[in-house]
Amino acid sequence: MAKIKVDGTEIEVPDHYTLLQAAEEAGAEIPRFCFHERLSIAGNCRMCLVEVKGGPPKPAASCAMGVKDLRPGPNGEAPEIFTNTPMVKKAREGVMEFLLINHPLDCPICDQGGECDLQDQAMAFGMDASRYQENKRAVEDKYIGPLVKTIMTRCIHCTRCVRFTTEVAGVSELGLLGRGEDAEITTYLEQAMTSELQGNVIDLCPVGALTSKPYAFQARPWELTKTETIDVMDAVGSAIRVDTRGAEVMRIMPRVNEAVNEEWISDKTRFVWDGLRTQRLDRPYIRKNGKLTSASWTEAFDVVAEKVKATDPSKIGAIAGDLSSVEEIYALRELLGAMGSANMDCRPEGSALDPALGRSSYLFNTTIEGIEDADAIMLIGTNPRKEAAVLNSRIRKRWRTGEARVAVLGEDVDLTYDTTHVGSGPDSLSVIDHKPKSAQNAMFIIGEAVANRKDGAAVLQKLADMAVRHGIARDDWNGFNILHTAAARVGGLDLGFVPGEGGMATGEMLENAEVLFLLGADELDMMKRRSGFTVYIGSHGDVGAHHADVILPGAAYTEKSGTWVNTEGRVQMGARAGFAPGEAREDWAILRALSDALGHKLPFDSLAQLRAALYEAYPHFAEIDDVAESDLSGVEGLAKRKGGRLTKAAFVSGVEDFYLTNPIARASAVMAECSARAKGVVLEAAE
Repeated sequence: MAKIKVDGTEIEVPDHYTLLQAAEEAGAEIPRFCFHERLSIAGNCRMCLVEVKGGPPKPAASCAMGVKDLRPGPNGEAPEIFTNTPMVKKAREGVMEFLLINHPLDCPICDQGGECDLQDQAMAFGMDASRYQENKRAVEDKYIGPLVKTIMTRCIHCTRCVRFTTEVAGVSELGLLGRGEDAEITTYLEQAMTSELQGNVIDLCPVGALTSKPYAFQARPWELTKTETIDVMDAVGSAIRVDTRGAEVMRIMPRVNEAVNEEWISDKTRFVWDGLRTQRLDRPYIRKNGKLTSASWTEAFDVVAEKVKATDPSKIGAIAGDLSSVEEIYALRELLGAMGSANMDCRPEGSALDPALGRSSYLFNTTIEGIEDADAIMLIGTNPRKEAAVLNSRIRKRWRTGEARVAVLGEDVDLTYDTTHVGSGPDSLSVIDHKPKSAQNAMFIIGEAVANRKDGAAVLQKLADMAVRHGIARDDWNGFNILHTAAARVGGLDLGFVPGEGGMATGEMLENAEVLFLLGADELDMMKRRSGFTVYIGSHGDVGAHHADVILPGAAYTEKSGTWVNTEGRVQMGARAGFAPGEAREDWAILRALSDALGHKLPFDSLAQLRAALYEAYPHFAEIDDVAESDLSGVEGLAKRKGGRLTKAAFVSGVEDFYLTNPIARASAVMAECSARAKGVVLEAAE
């Protein structure tokens, strides 16, 4: 620790702090454009100037000077800096004047207006006039893809975007060419950026040079209602803010959550909002003579009730979809139990995951933040760049320290960091069946697709056995991790939404259930369902709705208050940002009303009552934003279970197309364009 005086106040800070960080620790406000806590120091905007006592007779850039670089006073006094002297004020005014020499007067038409760092700091530290009369410099706009809009004349060359793409995203697609008047930020060949995290440069840009292309000219910040909630596009559970105007979602922004997503979100999370408006189910439908026709809620419930009452409970089943919240899965489970059915599943077809073994058998046990303590990482049957882009950036962050090695068993793909490819299938498991040399905290990251293979049980048993034998899973460090791809999966497993005694799993229900309830379940092979009656409860007209006999319109994740559990077992609560369109209702409310029509009335009339019953049965769901402790029993039980024989089939990721993994994404025109570009197909509308 080091002692330093800031504007006369003595504080103690870590000796690795910069002057900027020390000043902020003391409560002083330091303006900046290029400095960012999660990026390397560039020191090129010079806005953060401070005066150093006993230093050079000129202001110093506080972001580029460390506390340990300061000299103490002549009698050993703590070094002193000033952040508000006349010298500092004059210096900052001069820097701001230079920055505005070429900056255009675009504020009235700029999407950054109202939340622009340059605007704010010009008001706080700028002068009321400029001494420059020359023409402003103009720079040609660059095409860098369908997501990020560029107006490069506004650029002040802070290089935040360059440093982000290089250091965090791991794809060096932006750089600065030229010098002086000719300096420009560009993608060199003006091609579309390929990173799954590229939208974060919009938040990083302190001016209006990089803005959201889909959001362009849609709304102003002060028109929007801001709701803090949770993302469900993958199983990471990123903290987000949904901005709405009236009933429409206008944009989705990240929130800071150090334990999960830091302050980054994936492009699918950020730009999927246009899919919330299209292909929506806004009224009940009944299939008559092979054609879906609109109906009233009463008519739809009557048709379902008639069919259910005429069917043996052993032939009634339900499948929970990838985006379902804990509340609606719980309500569906209670309804099935009241009807006497044990046929329920929240897992993909053929999954070997078994909640009966214990939570640690299906969680990301080291937690997402725990990746930063790992010194050896083995990726097995997963492509985290597609399955969990934000988590992949956390692995890259750890790799960049030089303290962790990464190996891959499965597809040899570009993950934005160096990896060692040790094999493609289960026959290579023997290669890794040893304790990693000099590794204290090794971890397995196992893709959910591994559990869905024909030999999934055998592979999981083998990996669990290796983890226990080699100390990868131990009391103080559980390195056995399952990386899920669906937001609803862990919550469903926690609830035990799996077949009961004699019950049918997902594949069997598709083929044999006479009445099948689909709770937003669209990632299914519906071609296997050749007969039977299907009830679809969901928000979008996707695969499940196309094969349904009755459609009950539900709410999307931004239209309901719900609980989701992310891949590490963290319980998170999402808030409602708007209301569902038309006659659509929240899914739990649909199930409550349906239960009345079926003669099995559920014992709650409000969301609060539902949650009270849920928390009584499963207390850990009440611990919001906490990861409930789980012991090694799940991994040890998995290691002892008979798994069968291994096959020679290669491991493949469960996500083929990053941009089109759920009904909301498939309804999004922006995601469709990104998917086409990723496959090398250029759409005319994009040019």
